[in-house]
Amino acid sequence: MIKLFGYWRSTAAYRVRIALNIKQVSYNGLSVHLVKDGGQQNTPDYMALNPQALVPLLVDNDFKINQSMAIIEYLEEKYPRPQLLPTDFESRAKVRAICQMIACDVHPLNNLRVLQYLKGTLKISDEQKNDWYSHWITKGFTAIESLLSDYGEKGPFAFGRHLTMADIFLVSQVYNANRFEVDLSAFSRICSINEHCMSLSAFQDAAPENQPDAVR
Repeated sequence: MIKLFGYWRSTAAYRVRIALNIKQVSYNGLSVHLVKDGGQQNTPDYMALNPQALVPLLVDNDFKINQSMAIIEYLEEKYPRPQLLPTDFESRAKVRAICQMIACDVHPLNNLRVLQYLKGTLKISDEQKNDWYSHWITKGFTAIESLLSDYGEKGPFAFGRHLTMADIFLVSQVYNANRFEVDLSAFSRICSINEHCMSLSAFQDAAPENQPDAVR
């Protein structure tokens, strides 16, 4: 069985859980607590598996792969149905562009280790940290809202009638934005996509609060 090393609040691990659920692939979720004991991702045992000391990490028999987008593309190729990428190459490129806007430009600036550095090393206040977080979410979502605005009449998902990787990346980032109480009122298209996706069991079951290691 596939093993997924993750953490309930990890946005990147959330993405992979959604993809696994959509493709109905059974997996064994293994918790790597990113805060407890100084961060279990920094232990020698875990770093031997993933030298980057981040989650998620997917282990499929003897094969190991980190980075959520690489993992989801691996799952897409190994388990091609249902599709998470469109058939034509131009549409696939657009889906990947949205995913990379989130995974490369928005999320890394607000990741746990960045926030810990801002608070711990640079000694910024909670208010400054929240301003930082909101700034980068708002900047990224403004661009994404514009890019997806033309697809609103074509269907409830980011690119119309069919669910894609873009929806997975977007929903997990909306969760993160809501957690930090970012004002999303200007992003009606993004909020509509999120609301529709969260009505689906694959997204609900993958939600952070529904994970065994969630703090309740």
